[in-house]
Amino acid sequence: NCYFIIQDNECMVIDPADEAEFILEKIQRENLTLTALFATHGHFDHVMAVGEIQLSYDVPLYIHEADLFLIKRLSQTAKHFLGYEPIVIEPKRVEFFNENINSQFSPFNFQYIHTPGHTPGGSCFYFPNEEALFTGDTLFKDAVGRTDLSYSSRNDLKKSLNKIAKLPEDTIVYPGHGDETTIDEENLL
Repeated sequence: NCYFIIQDNECMVIDPADEAEFILEKIQRENLTLTALFATHGHFDHVMAVGEIQLSYDVPLYIHEADLFLIKRLSQTAKHFLGYEPIVIEPKRVEFFNENINSQFSPFNFQYIHTPGHTPGGSCFYFPNEEALFTGDTLFKDAVGRTDLSYSSRNDLKKSLNKIAKLPEDTIVYPGHGDETTIDEENLL
């Protein structure tokens, strides 16, 4: 799932997966100003369109530094999981999340939450005014992110789920794959 966060004709895209043409067309059709690309984590199926989008817009991909290794091996990972060699344009501008990240993106009001487990740099974005949480592969409807990868951690994922469980129960969860849910429906505690 790829998400557009739009405020006053400014736009950030969360998890610009593999449909750069669709993303670019939506930005142009709606006359939006793209300010940033956010990644919930570094897996290819969440960031494969970044390089192509950056050919049209000089905006950074923001990701947690612990997932940079996944960005550096984007092409190889995509080839491994897809079974063919896709054309992947490597991201040309990557910046890292920090504790002051929200203040850099006026008019957007959100809270950055580091949620390692599925990957070391897993990240969630909580928008309190909209009561919306974008979780990537940390939390899905009726499921959590896989932890059987060499760099994954079941313990870290458990801690991350405990962090987001403290958000209001009616918070709508927008996962990286599948349907939306709520904190309450997932009964994390």
